[in-house]
Amino acid sequence: DACPGLIKIRLKFLNDTEEVAVARPEDTVGILKSKYFPGQESQMKLIYRGQLLQDQARTLRSLRITDNCVIHCHRSRGATAAAPAPPEPGPAGPAAPGLPLAGGTLMVPTVMVVLALGWYFRINYRQLFTAPATVSLIGVTVLVTFLAFGVYGQ
Repeated sequence: DACPGLIKIRLKFLNDTEEVAVARPEDTVGILKSKYFPGQESQMKLIYRGQLLQDQARTLRSLRITDNCVIHCHRSRGATAAAPAPPEPGPAGPAAPGLPLAGGTLMVPTVMVVLALGWYFRINYRQLFTAPATVSLIGVTVLVTFLAFGVYGQ
């Protein structure tokens, strides 16, 4: 039922929503961005197999993007949602370099669970925690909180 010469690409967003894009292998990264994120090309970061797709002139075929591949999409600063918004008129500049999600989307929740367990044991078994251990737990909690807001606050 697929059209010959066309490939389906799964665009996955940070909020775990997905959109199916239909493109030709000869299409470039820039064409894909302008088709699915019109007016927002400079804000969108596309990540495939852990690599940020920065070269707008590269074709999907040259990047070995085939049918049913997943490309992770991240909207950089100035955006309010991770899903595509209605088109906005305006010129699109080159995409600014950014960092791919190297640690995966489960890293922060996993660290939060470990911290919650640390606090659970600190509260219920306080006799096992020395003052330096408690101060360290407080410091790690503050640090992780700032990192989490830094990662998800953009």
